[in-house]
Amino acid sequence: MRKLVALGALAMGAGALWWRKNPSACPYSQRFWVEAPHPLITRDRLRGILEPQPGERVLEIGPGTGYYTLDLAEWVGDDGTIEIFDIQQEMLDHTIRRARERGLANVKPTRGDAQDLGWDDDSFDAAILITVLGEIPDQDAALREVARVLKPGGRLVVGELVGDPHYVTLGSLERQAEAAGLRFERRVGPKLGYFARFRA
Repeated sequence: MRKLVALGALAMGAGALWWRKNPSACPYSQRFWVEAPHPLITRDRLRGILEPQPGERVLEIGPGTGYYTLDLAEWVGDDGTIEIFDIQQEMLDHTIRRARERGLANVKPTRGDAQDLGWDDDSFDAAILITVLGEIPDQDAALREVARVLKPGGRLVVGELVGDPHYVTLGSLERQAEAAGLRFERRVGPKLGYFARFRA
């Protein structure tokens, strides 16, 4: 029995290591991972650090199935917009269905690659990437693109949670964000599960 447990742990460790070295989005078929509760990186903590305002335009890269999206849409109100951006059409479709079921018409989907955002410079008041940055093959390019589409003074909030095979440490995130022209402001939560806010 001990050998089976050890072999299972070894296989899981090898799988996690492979996944970490080969970044990719969580497949729609495994969406239960993104639908599970998010300890430490809660919606309340996100609202506290993002400080969303009515009427703002917010970019959410990698919304999954809308764990944060629906609340974001309510926080910015009918005059605001949440632009959800994902490489997988299934995730976008799922989130839009949920938004419509809740009567939210201010969520707009766009399919694409975060390394090349299709919006003009200075398009957004804020952007969020929650447990997503590590899934992007070229994180530096993605952060440069986010910095480009944020308005001057715009906010970027990145959320990370230990246990995610693509977890990005706070130190690494700060270095990458600074290189992209984003200034670190503050963090909420422990390093095991944190939100970090940056300014363009």
